[in-house]
Amino acid sequence: MSTRRTRSTNGSDLSRTTAARAAAIAAQLHHECSILLELYRKKESLPPEVADGRLVSVPPSSSQLDTRDELWRLHSALLQCRSLLERAIAKEEEELGGGEKGEYENMRKTVKDRLSLLLINTGELLKATDGTTILTPSLEGLELDGPAVLFDLKLWVYRIFKEVDHWTKTAISTLQELPSGVAKERMRSTRLRSTRSTQR
Repeated sequence: MSTRRTRSTNGSDLSRTTAARAAAIAAQLHHECSILLELYRKKESLPPEVADGRLVSVPPSSSQLDTRDELWRLHSALLQCRSLLERAIAKEEEELGGGEKGEYENMRKTVKDRLSLLLINTGELLKATDGTTILTPSLEGLELDGPAVLFDLKLWVYRIFKEVDHWTKTAISTLQELPSGVAKERMRSTRLRSTRSTQR
């Protein structure tokens, strides 16, 4: 009995630590996204206000969603953001030329690497809720090709950066609310498995 309680407590502590670490990574990423957006606007001489719209497609947030569903929604959105970001970088290299690496290119790489690190942590949190393997969300229908017209391509890249920024802000608020929720989900899942084992 005492051993079982110790494991549950350790699992809860681990979840809280991972959530706090993920939230800190998201906060740093949000700061870096802001810098990247400013560097890109200056690089491409874009006006301060550029029309944008959602590129990532996930179910809307709802009070009915449990902790795992909220995490799955966030993880799915961040995965789509990374796919879009990787495609935007490749498209820029193809169409706009690589050129000499400067502050903008370095920050763009930093954002991509930080986003990948955030995904690792949200994946760990998802596994912590019930211990199951994480399934990769489908990227079908994601706008990965980009426009052919140069100016439209530049706006498309900007919209992708804005999308990463948006979901990074969402990640911060979601992750900050998670620790207690993850612990409850973990305990509920443990009790459910224990009940099933007893019934067998």
